[in-house]
Amino acid sequence: MTHILVVEDEAKIARVLELELEFEGYQVTKAKTGFEALEQFRTNEWDLILLDIMLPEMSGLELLRRLRTDDEQTPVIMLTAKDAVEDKVTGLDSGAQDYVTKPFQIEELLARIRVNLRPKPEEMEVGEWLSFEDLRLNSSTREVFRGERTMELTPKEFDLLVYFMTNRKQVLTREQILDTVWGYDFVGDTNVVDVYIRYLRKKVDQQEEKPLIHTVRGVGYVMKDSYEAKK
Repeated sequence: MTHILVVEDEAKIARVLELELEFEGYQVTKAKTGFEALEQFRTNEWDLILLDIMLPEMSGLELLRRLRTDDEQTPVIMLTAKDAVEDKVTGLDSGAQDYVTKPFQIEELLARIRVNLRPKPEEMEVGEWLSFEDLRLNSSTREVFRGERTMELTPKEFDLLVYFMTNRKQVLTREQILDTVWGYDFVGDTNVVDVYIRYLRKKVDQQEEKPLIHTVRGVGYVMKDSYEAKK
């Protein structure tokens, strides 16, 4: 049974989430403080974590940073009343896979949970290497190299790069990227694609290197070398 940790200090919201998730067949454990959640995380195995930002004892962002020092894989969906773009970017930058603002529709949250619990793409076979120009990645070890330079990617950035590298030289629309990397039932804004493309470019295309990820105005993005992009 899929085990979800709900980290929420508002008792009524936590109870509603517990009832709805259990009705969907998930096993639920609740934690109402940051330290309690950290203890739960360290003593149990989790398939997904729902994490409020405003928590007693330790903020959700600080808790997330601590979780990511030990575990980069477990999906985390942040639940918060903060809806400013900078708050969302901070949450995603800290290692969250998704960000849902309160008040939210339970159907939307359930859809995002299903997306984040979906298995990894089929192309992520053990030991498979993908390469384009001087960019290489290993789907088993999750190592990524640009020439001799190594880079650290978040799980979502890695999945996005895999999609580009398996569809290199093909123009990909934002909708195609959302459907494949986030899932066909993702109900968020397509702007999330632009945000993650920006993150990925900063790591893949540094100033001294020729860019590989290019914008196709009005359409989407493509992975090409600089010469091909000028044609």
